Amino acid sequence: SAFSKEKTMKMIQAVRLHTMSSLRAGRSSSSSPSLMIQLLQQQQQKQHQQHNRYLIRAAAMFSSYALEGGSGSSSASSSRWPIRRANTVFNIVPEGHNYVVERFGKLHSVEESGWFLAIPFVDSISYVIDLREKAIDIPPQSAITGDNVSVEVSGNLFIQFVDPEKAAYGAFNPLYSVVQHSQSAMRSAIGEMELDEILHGRTRLNAMIKGSLQDAAMPWGLEVRRYEITEITPDPQIRLAMDKQAAAERDRREHVLRAEGDKQRAQLTSEGVKISLQNESEGNLIKITNEAEANKLQLIREAEGQAEAIRQTATAQAEALKLIASELQKPGGTEAARLALSREYVGMYGEMGKQSNTMIFNERPADVSALLAQAVTAMNAVPAANEASPAIEAVASTNELAKDNKEEN
Repeated sequence: SAFSKEKTMKMIQAVRLHTMSSLRAGRSSSSSPSLMIQLLQQQQQKQHQQHNRYLIRAAAMFSSYALEGGSGSSSASSSRWPIRRANTVFNIVPEGHNYVVERFGKLHSVEESGWFLAIPFVDSISYVIDLREKAIDIPPQSAITGDNVSVEVSGNLFIQFVDPEKAAYGAFNPLYSVVQHSQSAMRSAIGEMELDEILHGRTRLNAMIKGSLQDAAMPWGLEVRRYEITEITPDPQIRLAMDKQAAAERDRREHVLRAEGDKQRAQLTSEGVKISLQNESEGNLIKITNEAEANKLQLIREAEGQAEAIRQTATAQAEALKLIASELQKPGGTEAARLALSREYVGMYGEMGKQSNTMIFNERPADVSALLAQAVTAMNAVPAANEASPAIEAVASTNELAKDNKEEN
């Protein structure tokens, strides 16, 4: 264009003048070409940028399909309300947007995504409503808690337009209104809670703020999706006190855990001693019981053995008596008994002479009864004679039986 040529000529003249002044000042001429090249490159960049702006303007003349320029900032969106578009007769509505069309300053229609025709100078696109969900950054706000602690709280508000007509005519700037209301609702909710409840109950605080915002945002065509507390910053002195409290709480937990460990160790030790003593006593009880059972069984077995021995001795004695009695009934049995008794009698005197100095002699050696009486007297005088021979008792019994039979005859 003529304008760009004129600018280029002026730039070349400025380079020449700068070169001449450098030469006059005695500077090196080698820097002049490099400076000229830099100036020419800057001029070309400016021409490209201007050409791009011309193209964007030309495209906007034929269509209203234009984005917002990537203004992702929530503060920028709220400050740019309302967003308008030029009526280009053939208008295109992007996906996720609604256009509020006015005719002679009065609401005519709400156009959804697609294309529509509008009369120039009669219809105007007064509001461009973005139906997508938005995240608005709530800057830190000072608030006083229920226990008189100063804190700064920031958050994020997530909203979405659901009614374009209410969004256009419900409030002068619905985005600004909902931000201001969120700040006041946040301060009000914080004033009803203590600091500990705020720090440990963010979910409850978010629900309280969202409920308050939802009722106020419905006439503005907005739906509050959620509200999230991002940061809670107490006063520096309060933070110092909180750090000390946290350190004291950690120390307390350490002491409590140590005390619980000592207590549990003592309990386990006492339980171990108790179990050991119980097992030892049970072992002693079992030992004593087994020993008593063994002694009982031993005594029973010894008594049974003694009874059996007595039974066997009695049986043997009875059989011996029967045998002696039968032998005495035979011819010559009496003489044999007397001979045996005499032999035992002589032997008894021999034993008595060994054990004692007392000697008793019968004046009638042939009398059997007197002999037996003398034998009994001698056995009483010498206790050891009871163990000398059991045959003497058998013989004495036999002699008594023989005497009784003789008297009967």
